[in-house]
Amino acid sequence: MRRFMFIAALAVIVAMVFDAITLPLSVMAEESDSDAVGSQAGTSSWPNWMGQQHDGISLEKGWSTDWPEEGLQVIWEREIGIGFSSVSIAEGRLFSMGHEDGNESVFCLDQRTGKTIWSHTYPSKLIDNLYEGGPGATPTIDGDRVYTVGKEGQLTCFRAADGKILWQRDLQADLDVQLPEWGFNGSPFILGDQLILEAGRVVSFSKTSGELNWKTEKHTAGYGSAVSFDHQDVGLIATLDSDALRLVQADDGTQIDAFPWKSPFRTNSTTPIVHEGTIYVSTGYQVGCGLFRLNDGKLELVYDNRKMRNHFNNSILYDGFLYGFDGNSNFGRVVNLTCMKHDTGEVLWTESGLGCGSLMIADGKLVILSDDGRLVVAKATSAGYDEVASASILDGRCWTVPVLLGGCVYARNAAGRLVAVQLPQ
Repeated sequence: MRRFMFIAALAVIVAMVFDAITLPLSVMAEESDSDAVGSQAGTSSWPNWMGQQHDGISLEKGWSTDWPEEGLQVIWEREIGIGFSSVSIAEGRLFSMGHEDGNESVFCLDQRTGKTIWSHTYPSKLIDNLYEGGPGATPTIDGDRVYTVGKEGQLTCFRAADGKILWQRDLQADLDVQLPEWGFNGSPFILGDQLILEAGRVVSFSKTSGELNWKTEKHTAGYGSAVSFDHQDVGLIATLDSDALRLVQADDGTQIDAFPWKSPFRTNSTTPIVHEGTIYVSTGYQVGCGLFRLNDGKLELVYDNRKMRNHFNNSILYDGFLYGFDGNSNFGRVVNLTCMKHDTGEVLWTESGLGCGSLMIADGKLVILSDDGRLVVAKATSAGYDEVASASILDGRCWTVPVLLGGCVYARNAAGRLVAVQLPQ
């Protein structure tokens, strides 16, 4: 029963939170309207999972928390199919993914209107192991290209403007790995000329040609993404798979160290947080969190505790404090939004009532999507939970991180309803 309840509640990030080449069933383009809504649309970007700096923090300012009693204005809405893929936005184009009737689709939408610029559809399993299933990786925009990972490991590089496929790979075949229990969900991470993934191996492809640069030995796949950092003038990659927190050299994949960090259900789903020589990880199912330092080539544990147990959405580090959701959406446990001191693991406050939600940070505020579809804004402060605005914008299960950009919040539910909501200026 315990495992059944776990499976029923699992969704993979997001924050997540993928050469059997598949030809498009449909690639279509349509002229987008120029009558923009959201006055700042297209002037800034959120090009990948967790934003430009890979930290979940936006530089967005100039929006108000003085919301009308009747709620927020929905500028546009679309149905994009089942899934948990968040959105990436650049140059006025919004990218996301969804599943419908045995097919998976990549969508390029007009950020202002929600109209389709192009789409690409291919056969794919839903992989709905007692939750909704569908794609969980977030598209990654890099210059004039966009990279996506499908649920079965369909790695594709598109030309962002028109959806032309520039190259494709099949992660299962190319890496000689099995389909993970919950599918491939790690979002592509771009480092220089490399595209790096956690996919049952840490792997690097040429972002230009798709050629394999290097790959590590096999391990139990994780469902988060990679991050990079420099240590003693050496470029390193940190990933959290379902066996360990793993560090490898960015140039050739040589493993530096791996600290065992197992989940009882093989579902470590978050992305490591690197800050000033430390690496922070968090996992659900009573595993908890840990802060590490790399010393003489070895990962040393600074602290660990069970006070921040991220099920699948990442905590965000801001001004020395971590803000995240502690607890699982299953087992009947209460999930609390938690503020934790980063360097010590001390909890400053907790707040219930938001379910197993997700968050980003903008202008010193927590921008939260509760798991029942409420958009909530609270001050990002260690002094206590201080909510300043709230409005319902979606229904159904909402486990995918919202994005605030250009004066609008873009958010989706598991069933595939994607909305653009205007914030007061």
